[in-house]
Amino acid sequence: MNIKLVAIDLDGTLLGGDLKISPRAKEAIKRSMDEGVQVTLATGRMYRSALPYAKELGVQVPLITYQGGLVKMSSSGQVLYHKELSLNYAQEVIGMARKFGFHINAYLDDNLFVEEDTHLSRDYGRKTGVKIHLVDDLLEFLPDNPVKILLIGAEEQLDIMQEQCRNHFNNRVYITKSKHHFLEFTHPEATKGHGLRAVAQWMNVSTNEIMGIGDSYNDLEMFRSVGLSIVMGNARDEVKAAADYITGSCDDDGVAEALERFVLADKAVPSG
Repeated sequence: MNIKLVAIDLDGTLLGGDLKISPRAKEAIKRSMDEGVQVTLATGRMYRSALPYAKELGVQVPLITYQGGLVKMSSSGQVLYHKELSLNYAQEVIGMARKFGFHINAYLDDNLFVEEDTHLSRDYGRKTGVKIHLVDDLLEFLPDNPVKILLIGAEEQLDIMQEQCRNHFNNRVYITKSKHHFLEFTHPEATKGHGLRAVAQWMNVSTNEIMGIGDSYNDLEMFRSVGLSIVMGNARDEVKAAADYITGSCDDDGVAEALERFVLADKAVPSG
């Protein structure tokens, strides 16, 4: 395949348990870009949380963040694509989440707001490298449409919440999981698929010339929008079933393996 763009998820994909990019993955990405293949990040993370990794890699094309809710250049800060969740829907989600006792993250203007300073909020802030802003009441605080609402809780309870919300909102909200204990709510056109198509249009490349690499349910829309979908070995079986190829795990350089196999294999320098 003539791959011109590679979109890579962060957590559970490019980043392993140490939340770092491995030397092998970094080298494979650098070699790919040297060969003229552009690389971007496609993540549920905030833009400010993804930006340090983009700078570390030297990414030159727009970053897909908030599942696709914000697509923004890492160099100039130019916004390419932006979709916000309706404030009314966000308030409904928050109200429903309170009944379950979930921890609630609300994202507005690339800032993170929570109602409680708990081990969950502190752990999230530590892992994503962002400052947590504490407010008394999210329902009273939110002045405008947030880009995303994220709930943290037990998987079984989140599954119940997800089913209830899908029945209630009926495709008016995009609902997905990025981790088994993260349930996320965004605008219905704030998906990695929509964000990736915006980048493809900006680059003037066909979606058939794109390779997407991910590991979770929030990557399924991306898999449907690329010519070649790669899933990590650490993904769940139902996510693996949706991809074209299963690579190694995030802690075993699965991203590097995929790039070496599908992007760099025919560009290897002959020995001797």
